Amino acid sequence: MYFEIAKKDLLTPLKMITSVVEQRQTLPILANTLVTVTNNSLQLTATDAEVEISCSLPLTNGDLMADNDGETTIPARKFFEICKSLPDVNIQITVEENQAILKAGKSKFKLQTLPADEFPSSPELTDTKEFIIAPQDLKELIYKTSFCIASNDVRYYLTGLLLEIANKKISLVGTDGHRMAVAQIDLDHGKELSHKVIIPRKAVIELSKLLKDGESDVQILMDDNHISFKLNENLIMTSKLIDGSFPEWQNVLPSDTDKIVIADTKLLKQSLSRASILSNEKFKGIRLNLSNNLLTLSAKNTSQEEAEEIIEVEYSGEELEIGFNGTYLLDTLNVISTNMTKLGFGDTNSSCLITEEDNEDYKFIVMPMRL
Repeated sequence: MYFEIAKKDLLTPLKMITSVVEQRQTLPILANTLVTVTNNSLQLTATDAEVEISCSLPLTNGDLMADNDGETTIPARKFFEICKSLPDVNIQITVEENQAILKAGKSKFKLQTLPADEFPSSPELTDTKEFIIAPQDLKELIYKTSFCIASNDVRYYLTGLLLEIANKKISLVGTDGHRMAVAQIDLDHGKELSHKVIIPRKAVIELSKLLKDGESDVQILMDDNHISFKLNENLIMTSKLIDGSFPEWQNVLPSDTDKIVIADTKLLKQSLSRASILSNEKFKGIRLNLSNNLLTLSAKNTSQEEAEEIIEVEYSGEELEIGFNGTYLLDTLNVISTNMTKLGFGDTNSSCLITEEDNEDYKFIVMPMRL
């Protein structure tokens, strides 16, 4: 097998697929990139057995002959690091027996290969549900919700992001049991769909890296076990789904938030950041005191150090004192894109509902804590 390709054409696709490869592998083959050359096309594939990214590239070298087609697997990270370190020249790759020989200018490298037939086969989706979405919309939905995904929880269904289609809306929901983020957008094309799946955390992270504004719509296919994102004609990401029952998120949305606060997003974020410096290092507790048009934020730690911040807000309800994890509040404010933030409270035991000003498509819920 032989092919030649410019470094600038190879490096970006190689970087995209290599990011899915784990540093430590249970199987040696999972540390490799599957390289396939056929019909003047180069296909690169990497997987960790859960998430797979595949990218195709045209090979315009006129000397490429049909008998030079073939496939092999090359150590993914070494392959990428070598290509990244080379000058901006053409890279010639020849595969002979169990070695890949890379030549570029006066540089030459030999890498051990593994047989392509040992590489995991790509999953085949059956009885699929399908829809399309603009990449910038999908990227925004992920941005608004992925920070709430549990990173390590015995409730494995919380370590993924719920994608639900119902009532001509796409909803993405993330929760770790202490907070929740919901982002929705109208599904204004395609047939009537009703389906929900849980996408693993790693797949969500990798997908957010691949999404680019201004590109063609993303085609999404789902069955009971896998989800596939076709980002363009040459780039596809496929992931296994988490098998479990995601909490009924609609039941978590508080309905008794009659105490409404309108605050300047930037001012509230800055005040919370300062107060959090002296909060308890383990629990990050922040006390909120609401009075007429004033919000007082206070924190203290085991060293008897204290912080207090007072900001002006729009609020005319009765006085309320309630505690929250300051980090959770800050994480939410970091994804708010409007100048003003709306916070809804019930009583001292009720969740806080946070929304953007005049936008009900994004909802954020933070559970209170005792201080």
